[in-house]
Amino acid sequence: MRAQDVRQALSLAAPVMLAYASIGVPCGVMEAQVGFTPLMAFLFSATYYSGAGQFMVSNLWMAGTPLASIVLSVSLVTTRQLLYSAAFAPYLGKERRRRALGFAALVTDETFGVNLDRFSSADGWDLPRANVVNVASMLSWACANGVGAALGAVLSLPTDVMSFGMTAIFICLLVGQLKGAATALTCLAAALGVTACKLLGLDDVAIVVGAVAGVACGVAFGEVRDQ
Repeated sequence: MRAQDVRQALSLAAPVMLAYASIGVPCGVMEAQVGFTPLMAFLFSATYYSGAGQFMVSNLWMAGTPLASIVLSVSLVTTRQLLYSAAFAPYLGKERRRRALGFAALVTDETFGVNLDRFSSADGWDLPRANVVNVASMLSWACANGVGAALGAVLSLPTDVMSFGMTAIFICLLVGQLKGAATALTCLAAALGVTACKLLGLDDVAIVVGAVAGVACGVAFGEVRDQ
């Protein structure tokens, strides 16, 4: 892999890395409140690589939620990751299964947006550069969590601020993907699905329903357009 390719991948990963650094610290602070050491926070972030899931674990644990309920709730939220594999399948079909699996294990909402945009742009984006984006982002997140856990004894940040930060990252990436009617309709369907679940009090499945609604709308729109 050429140094030029690494620099290109890092330049694309830089905004995500900076955002993860700013959000990972307060996430680590929350993890410290439930007994995580800096090393535990780093290893947890590097192995269970899900910002939303990690915030949920800390909040639910501090609220006294039973372990089984925590596992079920976090698992439901994380099922959206399965849809990412389907989106990347057309671009990774010729890769070895082990390499594709390693790539998929490091994909998050934000790196999904960055890499899918590059793969679909037909500019020769490949798996090694995509992995640089994933690994660099993961390391920034894990390190920030470790730092936050180290500072957890003296810092306490409101959860509203942290939630706003996660939402702001998603909105920035989403705006960059709005390049056509299909994408706009898919986003609208996903937003309506999540909103409906929230209004009905179905918070645990809101993300899953929104993701399924978005994918279904995108597939239906594609079929209609191709006819």
